[in-house]
Amino acid sequence: MASMRDIKRRKESIQSTQQITKAMKLVSTVKLQKARTRAESAKPYFQKMYDTVQSILSKSGNIEHPYLTFNGSEKKAVIVVTSNRGLAGGYNNNIVKLVADSGLPKESVEIYGIGKKGIESFERRGYYIASDDSNIINEPLFSDAVEIGRKVLDAYAAGEIGEIYLAYTGFKNTVVHTPEFIKLLPVEVKAEEEGEKKSQAPMNYEPEAEESLDLLIPKYINSIIYGAFIEAVASENGARMQAMDAATSNAEEMISTLSLAYNRARQGAITQELTEIISGAEALN
Repeated sequence: MASMRDIKRRKESIQSTQQITKAMKLVSTVKLQKARTRAESAKPYFQKMYDTVQSILSKSGNIEHPYLTFNGSEKKAVIVVTSNRGLAGGYNNNIVKLVADSGLPKESVEIYGIGKKGIESFERRGYYIASDDSNIINEPLFSDAVEIGRKVLDAYAAGEIGEIYLAYTGFKNTVVHTPEFIKLLPVEVKAEEEGEKKSQAPMNYEPEAEESLDLLIPKYINSIIYGAFIEAVASENGARMQAMDAATSNAEEMISTLSLAYNRARQGAITQELTEIISGAEALN
């Protein structure tokens, strides 16, 4: 059995850790309130952007455009949004696992990393890291999304990559965060919209279709990337708040257990001391 001193030291250590987890939970809660408001207010816009582009393309017929057709490259760019810090439960691991289980051959994947934790995990798994922009996720701006979009679109236009994907954690509410894996390029029209084409009037472009799509699709991609950043920040803080809350509760249980063990050890020591005193007194008699 552990001594009273060992139990006391262990209890003090856990109490110190509990203070840290409480503080981290409080910080994450404050950050989550701001990030959640931002994500919930912005989500309708990004969803509408996605639906609108899908609707436009579903009515456009067989348009030949670089963003809509395969360019011949077997390389696949995956923009991966994770965090720069851990202690957020399975937040980062869920995204890494999602990409690893996506069916894309590892040797053909190029990771455009947003977040140190994701980059570190993919490096350990042997993935090629094409870009590291981890600082973006601390305070993401739309200009950051534009820069990432420019990188992947330039690589796509040069034929260096043939497909572009985005992996991030979608924010549903404070406790529900869902890993998402979507294809950005070549743009694919939803199957249900394809079936409705026959009953829809064709889309007329002004200016010409190619010029219009040159402007529309980059804006569409940049908006989706920025939306992913906003939802990921909210999800990260929600996940960390939950993880720290669970850690604080576990620490409380351990402290209670150690307190009982300490009391038992103390009672045992007192009993042992009384036994020795009584035995000594009897020996003197």
